[in-house]
Amino acid sequence: MSSPLIDHTAPPVRALVLHPDRSGGRPGGRRPHDRLDEAVGLAQALDLDVRGEEVIALRRTTPATLFGSGKVEEMAALVRAAEAEVVVIDDALTPVQQRNLEKAWEAKVIDRTGLILEIFGRRARTREGRLQVELARLEYERSRLVRTWTHLERQRGGTGSTGGPGETQIELDRRLIADRIVKLRADLQDVRRTRGLHRTARKKVPFPTVALVGYTNAGKSTLFNHLTGAEVMAKDLLFATLDPTQRMIRLPQGRSALIADTVGFISDLPHELVESFRATLEEVAEADLILHVRDISSPETDAEARDVEEVLARITPGEGEEEGMLQVRTLEVWNKIDRLDPEMQAAMITRAGAEGAVAVSALTGEGLEVLRQAIAERIDTDPEIHLTLEPQDGEALAWLYEHGRITARTEDAEGRLKISVRLSEPALGRYQRLFTLT
Repeated sequence: MSSPLIDHTAPPVRALVLHPDRSGGRPGGRRPHDRLDEAVGLAQALDLDVRGEEVIALRRTTPATLFGSGKVEEMAALVRAAEAEVVVIDDALTPVQQRNLEKAWEAKVIDRTGLILEIFGRRARTREGRLQVELARLEYERSRLVRTWTHLERQRGGTGSTGGPGETQIELDRRLIADRIVKLRADLQDVRRTRGLHRTARKKVPFPTVALVGYTNAGKSTLFNHLTGAEVMAKDLLFATLDPTQRMIRLPQGRSALIADTVGFISDLPHELVESFRATLEEVAEADLILHVRDISSPETDAEARDVEEVLARITPGEGEEEGMLQVRTLEVWNKIDRLDPEMQAAMITRAGAEGAVAVSALTGEGLEVLRQAIAERIDTDPEIHLTLEPQDGEALAWLYEHGRITARTEDAEGRLKISVRLSEPALGRYQRLFTLT
């Protein structure tokens, strides 16, 4: 049954998507049409009805309109032909460029940053997510008041007989936005402090943490659901998941870990979003293991991996962590091997093993047991001790099963148990205080 709050009868907004190609045909970069396809995907994630799409060669930028005057007129004809109400420019626009293009094309113009902010604003569900998106949006809009507000030419008069020209509406709005930004930053600082307390509390419990990161639509949420049995939204859609989710995962030999699904990354991720989502992304920086999920079937998989690594570099290394330690804590997961033909799939699995990665299909489940084992090996750094327990030591045995990982267990003819167990240093200390090692 559809929600009464949504008007499903309203026609979707018609849109034209343009990707300015700055590469000039230079090899080594992303292919322009792949970038255009991604921009179209972003527009569709916002439920826009994409009526046309075009790559526009951009050899030189024009300060007033980004494109040259001839190209602006040419694009105006495309806008009219597509009957577009919105034109999406897959690039960063200045407020002046945005305003001038809207006048020339008689349509709303939105740049890449604005488009991503719109998607994030629609997808945020938790209070923290809404705070982060609102802060990012206000940071973005603060420099664009001259374009986006229609009542800014008004002035507020003085009080009483002193009168005076008063405060222009644009100055008032800028001050209100600045005040709101200060309030949001304070609220997010509280979120960061709370997360820090949660992390400190978790460190007292012997549960390592694992964070899923990856390019948007790489299949993180599908993988998360398979590993944990959760039901996080997982669709073939850019930014299907925004708010982070945490669940427990059971690993081989009884080890448990806390795994978090995070927001997907994307090329040219707006600076405002990275800064606003820092409280959330700190979960990644503090994780014991980072799973970098890649869509290995994508022709742009290497470029997407570099984009993810660039964003990670902006939030890590953590305090006191040396450069390069991020790679040590990262395990690459090559997802979507089910989309490859059998010969390519076999070659990819072999290559993944040689490069220290794990090839999986989150959709079919192939390779997930290998992934679980790899996670356990990477996070299971606790020392292994060997114990002999008498038949009457049932309480000690139960304690070891609850607080450690039993890796081997044999019983001799007299009923004594020979046990190999991994215990964290705090757990080992507690065991020594409670029981006698033999």
